[in-house]
Order: sequence, then C-alpha cells, then structure tokens
Amino acid sequence: MTTTPTIVPKKQHLPEGAGPALAFRDVSIAFAGPPVLQEVSFTVAPGETRVLLGPAGVGKSVLLKLANGLLRPDKGSVSLFGEDISHMREEDLFTLRTRTGMVFQEGALFDSLTVRDNVAYQLIQERVDDAEIDTRVREALRFVGLEETFSLLPSSLSGGMRRRVAIARALIHKPELLLYDSPTGGLDPVTSTTIIELIVKQRDVYRTPSLMVTHRLQDAFTMISHRYNEAEGRMEPLPKGEIDVNTTFLMLSEGRLIFDGSLSDLVSSPDPFVREFLE
Repeated sequence: MTTTPTIVPKKQHLPEGAGPALAFRDVSIAFAGPPVLQEVSFTVAPGETRVLLGPAGVGKSVLLKLANGLLRPDKGSVSLFGEDISHMREEDLFTLRTRTGMVFQEGALFDSLTVRDNVAYQLIQERVDDAEIDTRVREALRFVGLEETFSLLPSSLSGGMRRRVAIARALIHKPELLLYDSPTGGLDPVTSTTIIELIVKQRDVYRTPSLMVTHRLQDAFTMISHRYNEAEGRMEPLPKGEIDVNTTFLMLSEGRLIFDGSLSDLVSSPDPFVREFLE
C-alpha cells in the first residue's frame, strides 16, 4: 500500500498576501532559430524552492538569465518582486539585481582576485567601508565553511571549494531571491552532496525563495527528502514518508513547461518525457 507523504510545515508561515518573488507569464524567446522557450508561465513564492529539471539544451540557463534581466523575452513578461523587468532600463534593473543572488554555472570567480574580493565584489563596487566588507565576507564564508580561504586566490581551491565561494558571494547581500545555475555540474558525487547540503542549509536557515536548475535527479530528491539540523550543524534525512512541501518541481521539454507541481505529481506523471527522464 502506498503511503501518502506527510507535509512538513516551515517554522515560519509565508507572509499573508505576499506576491511571488519571481513570475513568468507566457514568456517566449528565440535566437535566430526555433524558440528556446515557448509561452512559459510559473511563479516562485515567498519561502518556496523550485527545482527546474531537464537535460542539457532545453533552455534552463536561458530561463535563469531572463529571471535576472540579463536577457529580455520576445513575448510575455517577467516580474521580479512585483516589478515587470521585461523592458526595464538597465540602470533601473541594477537595484533589483542587488536583491537577487546568482550562483553561476562553474562558479564564475575572478582568478585575479582573492576570495575576499570575489565574495565582496558587489560591496566593493558600492564603496562599502573595508571593515564592514571584511565582517560580511567572513560571515558569508563561515556559512559555507570556508572562512580560512579569506586571503587565498581561487586557483588554490578545489572545484567544490570554488563553488562554495560562489554561494557565499550570492549570499553576501542576504538576497530576497536566489538563482542557482547547475550548482553541482561537473562535480563528483561526494562534493555535489556538500553543495546540496549548503543549498538545503540556506533554504532552512534563511528561507530565501529559490530557483535551482539541474539535470541531476539525485540533487532534487536529496533536497526534498532532507532538512538542515541547525543544532547539529548538518543535513539529515526527514523521517520516513515526510517531504519538504515547499520544495516543488518544474520541467522543460522543447522549450515548453511540461510539468509544474509536487514530488508525488512528478513521480506519477503520465507524460512520456517526464517518465523517460525519471527512469
């Protein structure tokens, strides 16, 4: 007999009446060829983590660039914190981007800058006081377990450590929305689990709404079946039959959003593409 998963409530309820942090409404975009995205619509609500699944080449990274205003849709609209950014001027977008943390694929660190200056890059551009920068950088590095790398160059770090520094950089402004572009791409299974543990930690400690794209089913299922134990400082499995109800899934195929829903809906989906991907 199948047991219905138990809903695990968050420690804090979502703000009543709060609008989505991110909303796509009938978004389409193409680059001198077939559409990359076609009429895509979904939202990321306060306190919600969305995991966008799919193989390479289905438009996941393009979708993230649209979410942060790095690309503009050909049709439809993208709203960030309730403001339509589809045709917003670049200077107006800058303020909204400071409220968004982005973890780029492969980390995208500056090789010529120390870890401190990589994490603090945006603060340096804003001419924040050096003493405050040092305090905030150490806090962000402590969160990802890398305070000892403060003065090092990225070339001296492993791939997993560089990815953790990228997460620290995304957290430096305590963002209101986090975007992860394949954060475990190219990493070995053990290191991938470390990165996912940090994402679960961010989800359960800061409760920042997030959108993560990945082709790794293991990442998605780890996130929904685990929680971060603050008292013990580690990720742990949820009790048998329980899931994190605020972590839900999206899937793209041929530029269209073919799935938007819960884990139970995902594993029982009759869609052939979804079935093939899960198997």
